[in-house]
Amino acid sequence: MKEIIYVSGHKNPDSDSICAALSYAELKNRQGTGNEYVPIRLGDISRETQFILDHFNVEAPKLIKTVRPQLSDLEIDKVASISPEISVKMAWSKMKEYDVKSLPVTDASGKLLGLASASNLVSNHMDEWDNNILAKSKTKINNILDTLSAKIIYLHNEDAVYPGKLMVAAMQPESAQEHISEGDIVICGDRRDAQLTIIENKCSLMVITGNHSVEDDVITKAKELGTSIIVTPYDTFTASRLIIQSIPINYIMAKDNIVSFRNDSFIEDIKDTMLETRYRSYPVVGEFDKVIGTVSRYHLISQKKKKVILVDHNERTQAVDGIEDAEIVEIVDHHRVANIETRNPIYYRCEPVGSTSTIVANLYFANNIEIPKWVAGLLLGAIISDTLLLKSPTTTDIDKQVLSRLAEIADVDVEHFAKEMFKAGTSLQGKTLDEIFYQDFKSFVINGRKVGVGQVNTMDIEGFEPMKKDMLDLMNKTADNENYSAILLLLTDIYEESSLVLATGIEKDVAAGSLGVTLSNNAGYAPGVVSRKKQVIPPLTSALESLK
Repeated sequence: MKEIIYVSGHKNPDSDSICAALSYAELKNRQGTGNEYVPIRLGDISRETQFILDHFNVEAPKLIKTVRPQLSDLEIDKVASISPEISVKMAWSKMKEYDVKSLPVTDASGKLLGLASASNLVSNHMDEWDNNILAKSKTKINNILDTLSAKIIYLHNEDAVYPGKLMVAAMQPESAQEHISEGDIVICGDRRDAQLTIIENKCSLMVITGNHSVEDDVITKAKELGTSIIVTPYDTFTASRLIIQSIPINYIMAKDNIVSFRNDSFIEDIKDTMLETRYRSYPVVGEFDKVIGTVSRYHLISQKKKKVILVDHNERTQAVDGIEDAEIVEIVDHHRVANIETRNPIYYRCEPVGSTSTIVANLYFANNIEIPKWVAGLLLGAIISDTLLLKSPTTTDIDKQVLSRLAEIADVDVEHFAKEMFKAGTSLQGKTLDEIFYQDFKSFVINGRKVGVGQVNTMDIEGFEPMKKDMLDLMNKTADNENYSAILLLLTDIYEESSLVLATGIEKDVAAGSLGVTLSNNAGYAPGVVSRKKQVIPPLTSALESLK
C-alpha cells in the first residue's frame, strides 16, 4: 500500500505556493519512489492563481485545514455490518467469522441502528427463560428455519408472526391439551396422536424433531386449522435450546447511548472518549453517516503520523495546522530560515532566488525529468508572480534563465501572459475587505513581537482610496483582537514599482519607519518597495530587534 505524503504551501496561499506544490508533487510522483505525493492547499485560491490554473486547465489542490492525526489515517477493522432482522445465531456466526466481539447493526442504507455484542448475546442466551420470547421479538419463519436447519412441510402464512408461547409437547396428548393455547409454537416428536392434538388446539407453528416424516392426514388437518409445520434434524432438547437463537438481533442489540466515531474524528478526542467508556470496539461512520467499520484501542497503538513536504515556507505560523503532530520529510523554499523544527534529518533545499517554482523547475532539469506543458505553465506563472515579471529586487539571473526555458516548453508569450495574469489578479472590484486583507497575509514573530504583513499587487491603487478608511478599521480591530504589535498592508503597483503602505498597531511607526515611510493618517508611500521578502521583512526585523 502506497504511503501518502502531502505537499503543502503556506496559509493564505499565493501563486508560487499553489503552483510549486502542484509541480513538486508531480515531480516526486514521476520519480517513482513508491509513495503517493498529494498537493494540498491551506486556503482559498486567489484570482491570479485561478487565472494560471484555468489557462493551463489544471484543478486546484485539495483543501486541507489540518494534518492532526484523524481516524481516517488508521487501518480500522473493515467488518461487514449486519441487518437488524438476522437471527442471534447468525450474528454469533458472523462474530466468529470476523473474530470480533461486536458488530454494528445497520438499516438498508448502511446507517447505524445499534450494536450487537458477544456480551449481550451470551447474556440473552443464559438468562432468557421467557417462553413468549418469539412472540415478543416478532421472530419470522425464515429465522426459525435457518436456526433449526429445518424444512417446510406446510406454511400457512409466509410473513406470519407467531403470537403464542413456546413449549415442548413431551407428555401424553391428554395432558398436552391442557397446556397448549391457540397460537402457540410447539416442539414435538413423531407421535401422530400428539401432532393431531397440537393442531386441534390451533397452535400457529408445530416443529417436528428428528427429521421424521409427517403423515398426510396430519398435513390435511394442519391446512384446515392454519397450523404451519416444519421438520428439523435436531432432537427435541437441541431444538428447544436453538430456537431461542432465532430471535432477530434487533430485539437484544444495544440501541441507546451508542458511542460511535466519525471517520474524520481526531485521534486525541477518540482517546479521551475511549478512556471514559472502555468498550471493546466502536462503530465508525463515514460519508452520509454510513458505517464503514469498527475501531478498538489497539488501532491507536499503530497510529502513524502524516508526512508532509513544505514548499515556499518554513515558518511554523504559516504551516498547516497540526504540523507539530506530523512528520516533515522535506522543505523546498526560497525564504529566510525560520523556526520549523524536525525530529529527523530531512532533505532541505533553500536557495536565494525569486521564486520557489524556480527551484522546482531546476529540480526537473537536474534529474532529467521531462516537464509537461501544464507544469511548465504553472511554474512560469508562479515565477512571473513572485518576481513581478523579473522586476522585483529578489530576481536573479537563475530566475531569468529558468523563465526563458519554461516559456519555450509552455509555448507562452511571457509579456502578454503576464499582462493578462496581473490584470485578472490585481482587480479589486467586487472583493470584500477581508478578501483583500487576507489575500496574501503572513504572520511573523520577531523579538517576541507578533507582526503581520499583507501584500496586494494591483494596477489600480487609486481605485482603493474609497476603501482605505474601512481597511484601516479592519486592521486596527485585527491588531487589537489578535495581539499584533504591528500590521502592515502593502498595495503594490507592479508597473510603477512602488507601494502604498497602511500600518496599524502599537509599533506601527517603527514598522513603517523601517521602510523609510513617514505615516500620515496611518498611510504612506514607499517608492521602489515591491518585495516583502527582500525589502520589508529584513529591515522590519532589524528595527524590531533593536527595541527592548
